[in-house]
Order: sequence, then C-alpha cells, then structure tokens
Amino acid sequence: MRIAADRLLGLALIGLAAFVAVQAVQLEVPFSYEPVGPKAFPLGLSILLAGLALALVFKPGADGDWPHRALAVKLLLVLGLLLAYAMLFTRLGYMPASLLAVVALARLFDASWLQALIAGALLAVGSYFLFTSGLGIALPTGRWLGAVL
Repeated sequence: MRIAADRLLGLALIGLAAFVAVQAVQLEVPFSYEPVGPKAFPLGLSILLAGLALALVFKPGADGDWPHRALAVKLLLVLGLLLAYAMLFTRLGYMPASLLAVVALARLFDASWLQALIAGALLAVGSYFLFTSGLGIALPTGRWLGAVL
C-alpha cells in the first residue's frame, strides 16, 4: 500500500514544484539584485523538489501502511497551522505569528507549555534578528513592533 502513497505524494509534490516555479517566474521586483535576482531561490527549490518527487514516483519505498488516523489528524492540523501562519504573517508581524505557530506546533506534538513558549520565543526572536541583521532581509514587524524597533 505504501507504494501508492509514495507515488501519490510524489505527484502532489511535482504539482507544488510547478506552482512554485510559475509563481517565481512571474515575480517582478522594481529594483535590481546582483548577481542573481529574487527568482533564483524559489526556482532552485522547485527544481530540487521536483527531482526528489520524481524519485518518489519512480522508486518508491518498501511496502507499508498509510498513517493511522491519529497521525493523519495531526498532519492535517499541521497543514492548517501553517496556512494560518501564512495568513497572519503580514498582519501580526513575523515575531508574533512565528511565536504562535511554534507554540501551537510544539503543543500539538506533546511539548509542555513551558517548553513550547521557550522554543517559540527563542525561534521567533532569534530568526527575526538572523534574517534582518544577518541576511538583510526585511520582515513584517506588525504595527505594535514597528513602533518599538
């Protein structure tokens, strides 16, 4: 049964890779980047994803079972949390949206509240300053944090 699951996942990932590639090609930036533009990273990732997905389609793993119901529900909840994160990312700002997403994901996978809050705070603040200061990438701050920073 796993062969069918691997092949279905591979086909879905090829579709996702194609979607990302089309979106990347349509990306227009009003100013120039040197030596590569903002299209290079998503295009590279979509090519890598398509290649790995093809491996799933043509050389699936050994036979196995589909995930049991509890795991399938957790995976669907992860998908829902990531979609909510994408929707809240610009409205709330990077740090609060990331904090909420990490805490929710950690709690979903049985972390205590303290562990989830510590992990969320460290990841949200640390990655924010890594992206903004280390890589020079502007992230949305939200209205509340924009006044502080």
